[in-house]
Amino acid sequence: NGALMATNGKEPVKMPIEEVQEVVTAPVVVPPDGGWGWVVMMASFCCNIIVDGIIFSAGALLKPVKDEFLVSDAEVALVTSLLSGFYLMAGPFVSALANRWGFRPVTMMGATIAAVGFSTSYFASNIVHLYITYGVIGGIGFCLIYMPSVITVGYYFERWRALATGLSLCGSGIGTFIFAPLTDYLITEKGWRITLVIQGAIILLCILFAICFRPIKPIQVPIDQVAAAEKEKLYEDALEKRLAQSEPDSVNNTWMGSNHNNHHPTASEVFRGSGQDLNGTSKRASEDRETQTPLMPAALELRPVGETDEADENGALLDGETRPVIVPMRRHTVTERESSRPGSRRVSTTSNPRPLYRDDIFFSGSVARLPQYQSQTSLAYHMSVTRLPTQQDMREEKETSCRLCPQMVTRTLATMLDINLLKSPTFMLLALSGFLTMMGFFIPFMYLVARAVAQGMDKQVAVFVLSSIGISNTVARIGCGVISSIKGVSPLQVNNIAIALGGIGTIFSGYSMSQGFQFTYAAIFGIAIACFSALRSIIVVDLLGLEKLTNAFGILMLFQGIAAAIGSPIAGAFMSMTQSHDAAFWLSGTLMTISAIIIIPLKAIKRWEDARNDSKSLTKSSA
Repeated sequence: NGALMATNGKEPVKMPIEEVQEVVTAPVVVPPDGGWGWVVMMASFCCNIIVDGIIFSAGALLKPVKDEFLVSDAEVALVTSLLSGFYLMAGPFVSALANRWGFRPVTMMGATIAAVGFSTSYFASNIVHLYITYGVIGGIGFCLIYMPSVITVGYYFERWRALATGLSLCGSGIGTFIFAPLTDYLITEKGWRITLVIQGAIILLCILFAICFRPIKPIQVPIDQVAAAEKEKLYEDALEKRLAQSEPDSVNNTWMGSNHNNHHPTASEVFRGSGQDLNGTSKRASEDRETQTPLMPAALELRPVGETDEADENGALLDGETRPVIVPMRRHTVTERESSRPGSRRVSTTSNPRPLYRDDIFFSGSVARLPQYQSQTSLAYHMSVTRLPTQQDMREEKETSCRLCPQMVTRTLATMLDINLLKSPTFMLLALSGFLTMMGFFIPFMYLVARAVAQGMDKQVAVFVLSSIGISNTVARIGCGVISSIKGVSPLQVNNIAIALGGIGTIFSGYSMSQGFQFTYAAIFGIAIACFSALRSIIVVDLLGLEKLTNAFGILMLFQGIAAAIGSPIAGAFMSMTQSHDAAFWLSGTLMTISAIIIIPLKAIKRWEDARNDSKSLTKSSA
């Protein structure tokens, strides 16, 4: 047996077959933890300035639009509430697109869509036109900018994740501080139509910022394809068995055409390196290591992203303390050389890592809080939170098939919108709390200036009160990052206290219109919303675990988007009935206070739920 090779005019010569060592690999992203990541953080910061700054200053549009179209307070409030609602509701769908196309193109697409929506609002002849162009189209465009810009920061950082994410989200507060007076000035000088066109032009700057969102080049770790297939089959069998026991007529959760991420193995579960523990502990005798080849050299020096050649879009950084991974090679007989490296061939399952296949992609806190990170090395941790693509996923990428919903999209949606999580009392109470908070969240931004001016405060001072919410928001976000990293401090309790104080402060915010009182209220409210936004993912992980974070985040965004869409119109209706701006603040404050009170017993409910689940498991195993 052998290969025939033709020579110049001579008989073919039989060449001996060549053994090529084949290693099937899967991509695992290890954040560079610096370098180009700080540029990404600044680009995300600028995107947040524009997106959140425009959203939080949108209240300035209410009066001129209401006066021109002669509509009620509730009808005009729906214009801005649709913007903030779709900005949140579109989150799961935008995440799926980012998983397929990457952060950079999705952000660019979002900036274009939002700019078109704002610019075409210039031609609005009725309020419904604004609902569609400004509210729906603008909101979806903003979500296409916001989601990738926030996720990509965590994707670039490990040890400094909490700091980098916190700094990027400070753009929200800075944006409020900048855009509140800017929007008021533009509307006063140019009118609301020209203002929206100018804002549309400003939004296009996000295209330039998105250029900084370079995809990270993953490292390739060897996997056992047989083990991967077996592991996936075990997940599917276990799921079918569980569903059959609970609901005999139910079928596998494939309503999106794919299974939940948790039904697929992680890279560490099918890591083809039985001779070496991922944490560097040998499991074999030293003489067996002679048949092994290191995946990475012990002294591998990886360069920071963005500081290397431009041709190399990405060079990932590894923690210097990460130990080399030792893997046994698998030999295959092939008839031709497929690699420029003699005697070896590396076959990657996919060249494009899927960000949403990571369990920790939405975690904005310090990874040092996670038990998975504390108990193993950096590389081992990233392998343990990275889910592998399926054969269908790899085939779709290889064939570059232009399908409307490839598996990398449907699998992300199936993970983020898995309704099985609604069976958890702990999650449902947390979701209800978030729903109530978000109903009242945007109301003060919409009506604070109008109420102050109606009661005699100078308009410029009132606008600066609104801007000061952004200042306290910025400071509080940094403070939340510090507090949440302190041992013994409960993020849930910090959140409850902050939201309760913000709610009570909002209820009594109309007690006095003095400048000192209003600035104090603005500071309290800014701290409250900062804690709510900054601690949400940390609370979810503490209560439900890292493996349910993506699922919880997707459903929470839907809940909160719906709440944001209906909160301000309801407040507008209250104002019309009572002929008082204070009614809107009473509603907002009451909703926020109730949201804080109902989750006080959340940890006790979690313990009860865990005990109930353990009891059910014991009953099933004994049966």
